[in-house]
Amino acid sequence: ISFEVQKEIPVFYDSVKLKNTCRLDVVVENQIIIELKAVERILPVHEAQIITYLKISGLKIGFLVNFNDPYFKSAIKRFVL
Repeated sequence: ISFEVQKEIPVFYDSVKLKNTCRLDVVVENQIIIELKAVERILPVHEAQIITYLKISGLKIGFLVNFNDPYFKSAIKRFVL
């Protein structure tokens, strides 16, 4: 399985490339974004972050993983555009 860590993707606004880039935690097989967190609980801002990354990158599937959650089932949240 191929993957990239801290993959930078350019950000465009009205067809103009901005100086800033987005840095994705892990991209698997150029298809899936995995955003890693270690927070007390997932907040709406974390969910908005991965949705924005999906829109900017053009990828369709993302996972938000919280390593501070004691239960595996609730530690992973899937997003699909």
